[in-house]
Amino acid sequence: MKSSGFTLIELLIAVAIIGILAGVAYPSYQSYATKSKRTEGQRELLRIASLMEQYYLDNRIYTNDMTKLGQAKDPFETEGGYYKIDATVTGDSFILTATAQGSLASADVKCKELKVTDAGKKTPSSDCWD
Repeated sequence: MKSSGFTLIELLIAVAIIGILAGVAYPSYQSYATKSKRTEGQRELLRIASLMEQYYLDNRIYTNDMTKLGQAKDPFETEGGYYKIDATVTGDSFILTATAQGSLASADVKCKELKVTDAGKKTPSSDCWD
């Protein structure tokens, strides 16, 4: 009589294959998730920079107070809560800094702080702004 079903060896091979696939897929997923969260900080930095320029056109001075730009609080926190954005104003220039918060701060060490200036210079490297 022939019995149907899986042998222990077949089951172990299937579990090993699933483990290998998960080991390869999980780091890729983590990288993708980190980059998608980083885009929130980039988007908000550029939006706030635009508001800073509009404020400068209206008042002939930059402000380091996010509430004057229509934001709820200073420093401004992005919608997802992944970044806090703060402004440093010196004379006729500004630097906006988005600092990663929570789990993103430890996951995205290379791009923990994103900055943009009134001249449009983005730091750190271009790898963080892809």
